[in-house]
Formats: sequence, structure tokens, C-alpha cells
Amino acid sequence: MNHSGILDLVPAEIRNQWIQEGIYPNKSLYELFCEHVQQNPAKPAVISFGQTIIYAELQHKVCCLAASFRALGVVAGDVIAYQLSNSWYHCAIDLAAAALGAIVAPFPPGRGRLDIQSLLSRCDARVIIVEQTSVDMGCCELIESLRTALLSLRILIVDGESRDGWHTMNALLQSEPIQSSQLPTVDPNSPARFLISSGTESDPKWIAYSHNALAGGRGRFLQRIHPDRSTFRGLYLMPLGTAFGSTATFGILSWLGGSVLVLRQFDVSAAIRAIAELKPTHIFGVPTMLQRIVADPALAEIDTSSLIAIVSGGAKIDEASIRRCTEAFGCGFISLYGSADGVNCHTTLEDNLETIVHKIGRPNPEVCSIKIVDDQKQEVTPGCTGEIVARGPITPMQYVNNPDLDALYRDKDGWVYTGDLGLIDSDGYLVLTGRKKDIIIRGGVNISPAQIENIAASHPAVVSAVCIPVADEDLGQRICLCLVMQDGAERPSLSQFTRYLQKQGLEKNKLPEYLRYFRQLPLGPAGKIDKKQLTVELESVQFKHSPDNMNMRSLSGGLINAGTQ
Repeated sequence: MNHSGILDLVPAEIRNQWIQEGIYPNKSLYELFCEHVQQNPAKPAVISFGQTIIYAELQHKVCCLAASFRALGVVAGDVIAYQLSNSWYHCAIDLAAAALGAIVAPFPPGRGRLDIQSLLSRCDARVIIVEQTSVDMGCCELIESLRTALLSLRILIVDGESRDGWHTMNALLQSEPIQSSQLPTVDPNSPARFLISSGTESDPKWIAYSHNALAGGRGRFLQRIHPDRSTFRGLYLMPLGTAFGSTATFGILSWLGGSVLVLRQFDVSAAIRAIAELKPTHIFGVPTMLQRIVADPALAEIDTSSLIAIVSGGAKIDEASIRRCTEAFGCGFISLYGSADGVNCHTTLEDNLETIVHKIGRPNPEVCSIKIVDDQKQEVTPGCTGEIVARGPITPMQYVNNPDLDALYRDKDGWVYTGDLGLIDSDGYLVLTGRKKDIIIRGGVNISPAQIENIAASHPAVVSAVCIPVADEDLGQRICLCLVMQDGAERPSLSQFTRYLQKQGLEKNKLPEYLRYFRQLPLGPAGKIDKKQLTVELESVQFKHSPDNMNMRSLSGGLINAGTQ
């Protein structure tokens, strides 16, 4: 165990082997960044509309911020959590923390009260950095209301106007820069970042990554898709606070020496403008984002010749969308199967379109080895379907303060059990065949049914609750909430029930679009709710979207309320 209290569940001899083979740099992420500053100080590091931060300028800002953090009492092993819209602030905070041996724990805007409280308490954050306001709430007021329950939280920082009890990002960046001689020696095998993942649990979870795993694992993934490292210009459409966005600072700036291109938040017209003006080589996005960009006629009017590849991740993308993307963007397409839990496999530019459509690529042991196992955790014969298990340089250290998840998803040799089903075909390609995990993927976002179900079941008139995914052409899946009410109880409409869910703390982007009432939910042999049977029943129902709620009778007599949030 290191000074942060984080254990590494990958055996030390295996980590050391990756160091000896040169896969891991065995340097801190800040050291790696400084090497690029020395080599190309005037090179653009972070680019957005109207602003370019070069490497030397970013290093100066990082040193000012590190000095301020240190003056506030931040030491190695402390956790700095932050919820910010995309900007160069992300990169500066990440690198300042890495220089001090602290750990960053970013999470994207849009998280509700319940998630924020769970995340901050689970990671024992000492520092929180938020914007003054977000779309739905005053973040500062929310954090202040939670402080009595967050014993480790001591330092509050706001990106905005000064506020009693809060420091401002602007003031912190005005400090005298810290000198390199004042920085501690940082162990490359110590944690540098907690990645966030909703997974299948009712609460979001943190997963600890070391300096080596972020550079030599997640960074090496980028190197594989673009070997000419320093010319990499990655445009991130998703929040940098997500696991998918985690390669921006430590992958592009620390490992490759390339440039990060950011939009404050996703918008189709802004994304198209960014392609035209910022000239990315690679675009990172979830399928829904890519589908909406391709559907906009304005894309055909711009120059896309800078593009080398579109990298689609976060959810499985359909064949039609892949074909539309390759035609509309006029570049290669890379389909990524990955997760915060330490899984990575992807197609490459050498793969033909048919391979990209039907397969996930060949596993790369220098990033992540993959094997297929049966229910007894024994490796199956090639070509046979089983659970996908992963381990490699990209593998994280452990789940943060959650030994139950470690016991459930990790083994003593450091292998991660994904809960996904697949096979390795005769050509060595990974093929996905299904999911053991119970999650709903809406617009590329993993949503845990368990959290919605738990809150719905707290309604005084609800006997039981279960969420079922409903296929949707635009978002991939929508959510149908199925309820059993107490006899004689009033059945709220969809809008009434979603108001209840929001009052209990469920954020808007997790609200169900459909509501169905049952007299009894079908049960399986073990007495558990049979979600497969529910899914089959719902497939026979004609769901509709309308601004006004509509009531329809299902074939089995359940009442459905359907509406648009």
C-alpha cells in the first residue's frame, strides 16, 4: 500500500516486467510533460476557439497552480476532485496534481446531488473545484450543503467570482510558480487519477490509475492509432472528466507531445466549425454525437482533409452509422471497445470496413491482453463464446474504497472480469456477442438501472420497480420504468413520477422516458425479476414519443405512460 492508501491488485512482478520491456516509461506524468516542454516549448498544447496555450505557457500555469495547491496544504496522496466544462483548466489541474504526487478525480458536469455526494465521499477528496453555476444548480451552494457529510473536504475552489470560504482559480493561477527543486519525487507506480464509471452498481464508482498505466497504457493506445506521436491533434467531443476523455492530458500531452483540441461543451455546429478551423487529426466521440454531426448538411460544406480517423467509443455503434461516418468525414474509422475498468481493444486503419462493422479488433498485449473464460473462469477454446477478461499495461490499480467490487471483478493475478460476452475468432479478432452486465446505454452514456430502481422503490406507494431498455434509432436505448403499486394506490403519470425522481436527487439525464404499471412482475426460477421476459413483452408494445403524455394499453394489460422529457 502506498501513501494514498491505494492497493495495486496487479502483481508487482508483472508491473516490473512492463517496465523492463520498455512499455512503461517509469517516470511521472509531469516529468514526461516537461520533456515535451523542453523539446517543443512553442508547440500548441491546448487549443480552443480563440485561444491557444503553448507548452511553455501551460507549464508556467501548472507551476503557479502547483505552488498554490502546496500553499493550501495539498501533499502527495491527497485527492483533488473537480467538475468543470472542457478547457485548458483540466490539463493544468491534472499536471499540477501529478507534479505534487496528488491524485485528480474529475467528474463531468451534470451529476446530481446524490452522485456528487457519493463520489466525493468515496474518494475522500480534500479539494473540490467547481464552476460557479451549472445548468441546473448552483454548484457552490450544493457543495456547501454537503460539507458536513464530507469529513475530508477542506479546500473549496471556484472558477468564477470570489465567494466567502472559497478560493478562486484566477487567484491560484496568479501565484509565483513553484521551482522544480521544491517538487517531491513521485513514484510512477503511485496513483495519479481516479477514473469514473457508473457500471452496474447503484452508485458511480472510482477506479485508480497509476502514472505508468495512464502513460504506458492509455497513452500507448493513442500511439498505436497514430505512431507519428507529436503530430496528434485530438478533438474531444465528450467531457474530459469522463473515462473516455481521460487520455487528453496524460495521453496526448504527457505521452505523445501532441495537441488537445476542446469544445466547452458538445454542440453540432460548434463541432463542425472546430473541424474546419482547428484542423484535428482525430475526433473522439460517442455514437450519438457522431450520428448528429453526420446528419447536419453543414458538414459537407467544410474541409475535412486534416482528419485521419474518427474514434468511436462509449457504446456499440451500428453498421449504418459507421458507413455514414466514413463517407461524410472522408477519413478512417476506429471502433473502440474500452472501459474505465481497464479494458481496451479497437480496430485500426488497416482493417477493412467489413471488419470494422463486425469485429472489435485484435487485442494488443502492449496495451491490454484479452482472454475468454467460462463460468468456472477457465479459458475456453478459440472460437467459443465466454466472458471477456482483460489485463495489461492499461489495467488500473483497484476500485477506490470498494473492496466488494475488487472481489467481484478482479482476481489475484490482476485480471479484470468485464461481464461482457465475446469470442476470439480464427483471425485473432475479438467479437462481441452480448453483455452480462445489466446497464442501459443511452446516447453513449452508461446508466445504472439499479440507481433509478432504488429511488423509484422509495416512493411510498411503490411495491417494486425495475428498468428495462427500449430500443431507439437515435439514442440506441431509452428507459422504461416498470412499477408494481400497492393495491388501490393512485398511479402517477410519467411526468408526475419523474418529478418525484428528480426531487429525490436523480439527475435529469437519467430519467426514464416510459412508465409501465404491472399487477405483478414476472419472476425467474430463483425468485428474481425476469428482465428477459419483461424485455420480450415490451418489444410487443408500440412505444411512441410525444410532447404530451399518452396512455396506452399493452397486450398484457399494463398501463404505459409515454412522453418526452
